[in-house]
Amino acid sequence: MDLSEKRSVLVTCARGLATYLQEELESLHCEVVSTHETGVIIQATWPEACRLNLYLRTAFNVLWLLGEFRCTTADDLYHHVSEIAWEDLIVPDGYVSVVARADTPAIKDWKYAGLKVKDAIVDRISSSEGQRPDSGPERDRVVVNVYWKEDRVWVYLNASGRKLADRSYRRIPFMAPMQETLAAGVLMATSYSGDQPLVNPMCGSGTLAIEAALIASGRPVGLLRSNFGLMHVKGFDANAWKTERVAAKKLRNKITPARIIATDIDERAIAAAKKNAETAGVSHMIDFAVCDFADTDVPEEKGIVLLNPEYGERLGEVAELEKTYKRIGDFFKKKCSGYTGYIFTGNLDLAKKVGLRASRRIVFFNAKIECRLLKYEMYEGSRRKPKDEADTKDADGS
Repeated sequence: MDLSEKRSVLVTCARGLATYLQEELESLHCEVVSTHETGVIIQATWPEACRLNLYLRTAFNVLWLLGEFRCTTADDLYHHVSEIAWEDLIVPDGYVSVVARADTPAIKDWKYAGLKVKDAIVDRISSSEGQRPDSGPERDRVVVNVYWKEDRVWVYLNASGRKLADRSYRRIPFMAPMQETLAAGVLMATSYSGDQPLVNPMCGSGTLAIEAALIASGRPVGLLRSNFGLMHVKGFDANAWKTERVAAKKLRNKITPARIIATDIDERAIAAAKKNAETAGVSHMIDFAVCDFADTDVPEEKGIVLLNPEYGERLGEVAELEKTYKRIGDFFKKKCSGYTGYIFTGNLDLAKKVGLRASRRIVFFNAKIECRLLKYEMYEGSRRKPKDEADTKDADGS
């Protein structure tokens, strides 16, 4: 199999992040073919696809296309998959994990599709090499992704292995934390680059602040991980990969970034955030403090203030959170004059309690919850809008 051949590469992401993922890929000079709700398709060789794992902040997986074919039965699936030269990709004493997704009347259970693909792979290698590799659910070695939609199947070699959202720094998550890729996308939406202060009250386990520090330092997030699926593919060139990592390390910003301030009223949250920041190697870039969000130190130099308050699921919680959201509005008005404020929330009814008009509303998804990143301009002094100035519409057109 020629790994230097340019093929279709599907770079996957969470809903709401495709626009930011496309921006990242274009900044890396990738040839973008198309963008859809949960991914971007580019053209790349296997080494080019592997390199992306070091740099992408909003991606889940980098998938290199091995085969695409028409398929109407499980036997068809086995036959076509067994025609791929797996002996060129997987060592006979290796390990392979198959991730299958199926939306087709041909089978009732998508797990059966994964089983047929696994059988086709190990049977082919056994026939060729006289030994069957092990297989199972662990995605820490060779990973194969299969998508079966109606009568079409796509088979991919996963260069990432585990999702790239797992940066390996969040050792202490502390309550429902924001996923790293979502945090990176939110920061991209604020146009944060590290040249102005970032104030992050209600920081929880510190994901937003840590991702901000990684952006501000220019540090490629893939350097935080020591294991990728690509490293277990037959013929892996360890020296070439080491060279890629060395090149990535040289890309750090040489200019000292502006302050990043992260606070939380819960001492346990700050303890977790500090530990996570230390693991990520950015603890020296973040000023952590235990305090009520309204008492957060806001530098005179103008910048960004970003909060991710709770959404509330039970009635009592919502009633209490109404007071919190109102206090956020007061905090913006009293302490954040001249700043650009952002609130990330999955509860727009609560957001109305802020008492300020959002100049922009950007759609994101936190797992299955549709959320908004609400932008507020805190102008110094009063600022009247011309009567003919139209309000900015929601990002989703609402």
